[in-house]
Amino acid sequence: MKLYKVRHGVILQHQEANYLLDHGWNGLINHDDLHQHLVGIAAGHTPITGNEAAALIEEDLLPPIGMQEVWAAGVTYLRSREARMEESANSGAADLYDRVYEAERPELFFKSLPHRVAGHNQHVHIRRDSTWSVPEPEMTLFINCKGHIRGYTIGNDMSSRSIEGENALYLPQAKIFERSAAIGPCLYVPEEPVAIETPIRMTIHRDGAEAYRDETSISRMKRSFTELADYLYRECDFDHGCFLMTGTCLVPPNDFTLQEGDVVSITIDPIGTLVNTVSYKPEIKP
Repeated sequence: MKLYKVRHGVILQHQEANYLLDHGWNGLINHDDLHQHLVGIAAGHTPITGNEAAALIEEDLLPPIGMQEVWAAGVTYLRSREARMEESANSGAADLYDRVYEAERPELFFKSLPHRVAGHNQHVHIRRDSTWSVPEPEMTLFINCKGHIRGYTIGNDMSSRSIEGENALYLPQAKIFERSAAIGPCLYVPEEPVAIETPIRMTIHRDGAEAYRDETSISRMKRSFTELADYLYRECDFDHGCFLMTGTCLVPPNDFTLQEGDVVSITIDPIGTLVNTVSYKPEIKP
């Protein structure tokens, strides 16, 4: 089943029916048996029509986030390790990424507060002081306050490869800025965990033409989702739960950098497709 957060409620899609709920987002999703909880809610509501649901999703869709923080894991795929080593070759820090890929402890870092997160069909930003910017498509977990994975969404971890490659200590500036994170279009809540063979596909269009396309599978991850969640919750409490981006294996070629107006589409079946247009943060006039 799927949850879409809209301006005046939540749309629950379950067994080809749509329900408009007036539940608060944080209390609704932060439930230990979320799937069964939603089944019970659906049983007590009258469905709305598919056209009504589609119109609300088209006109009023918001990112599927409330008071949750967004965190991210790095170097969880071999391709990600290679890319980080390539971008850091001149700084002398390339071996850091090799070591973290092989280490017992994963790389985890804070990514975004909820008010900086973009949703489906919204703009994501690239930095003006970056010469090499890329999207990073990632399976993103919703982990409840008890540390249990209860849902999934699509994440786009916008990144400056030039800034991180200059110095590994610049990671926060390379990763954390306005609209550097996008999630959506919905929160997918299956009865069973997603299959390890689940594919992730990304396309980038520029001036109406396809500039990049590739796909991978989450089976290529070195670490498990539960391992990443366990490390994140070791010394952190998340009263409303947390979203965790789990790393990427899709990295555009080294001669590619995002430009304003590019359109990034990330598809993870059966969640859906997250689409974002690239822009710069509006400049504040004195």
